[in-house]
Amino acid sequence: MTRKALIIMVIIVGVAFICGLAYYLHQKEQQIADMSELFTLEKESLLDEYAELSLQYEGEKFSIGNDSLVALLTTEKMKVQRLMEELRTVKTTNARRINELKKELETLRKIMTHYVNQIDSLNSENQQLKKENQQVVQRYNQARSTAAQLTKEKEKLTERVTLASRLEATAIQVRPVNSRGKDAKKIDKTAQLVLSFHVAKNITAPVGEKILYVRIMRPDDDILKKPNSRTFAFEGKEIMYSMMKNIEYEGEEVTVTMYWDVEEYLSPGTYRADIFADGNLIGRKAFTLDK
Repeated sequence: MTRKALIIMVIIVGVAFICGLAYYLHQKEQQIADMSELFTLEKESLLDEYAELSLQYEGEKFSIGNDSLVALLTTEKMKVQRLMEELRTVKTTNARRINELKKELETLRKIMTHYVNQIDSLNSENQQLKKENQQVVQRYNQARSTAAQLTKEKEKLTERVTLASRLEATAIQVRPVNSRGKDAKKIDKTAQLVLSFHVAKNITAPVGEKILYVRIMRPDDDILKKPNSRTFAFEGKEIMYSMMKNIEYEGEEVTVTMYWDVEEYLSPGTYRADIFADGNLIGRKAFTLDK
């Protein structure tokens, strides 16, 4: 082979080598560009996932009322945000750190899943407690309603018993009589007013000594009374009476007669005798005195 041919061959081999090297370098450059684009996309995707997880942590905080769990969620959310900020600043060529952050994300997701399960459990327990509380409140309201009904019935029964135990004056008569004990024909001849009545039989009334009070009302509603007349209690007030009498009551009918000595001027008209016992009005009788 001549020297010229050798030189030509060396040139050809050199050109071929340079072309091959150039092609290889171009391919490597293309691979690096592709990988850089891939890492950029992966980084952006990872940032989106971090942002989504941060929002999820924030959202879960408002669905619970447990302060300790809220504090834990807040701490984890701050960790997510810190790693997300680091991810924003890390170079796309730092594949190792990006992979580490990716693994961190998976760990944080598992923690989030654990907290979500806890929250669901707490919410279920709260719902159960609310249901039980509603049942307790319902039972309490029913018991209160029943108690109120029983109290009302007891009050009614007590009222009936009280009414039933009251004494009653029956067959009330008022006779104006003269000084000889005969019926007075004229009002100016009346020396006494004779009041007679029965205290009716009542086995439910308390037995023992009873004080009977009588108020005799004039036609002008003034009360016939003596200078030494006193008062008795009726409906929270102290009122005057005309006559009083003690009797022994054993639940059987008692006949009572009371006398009013006329020492004052009696005007003609309609009078009224009211009879009281045990603080109750037990009978009333209207009568007329004519001229």
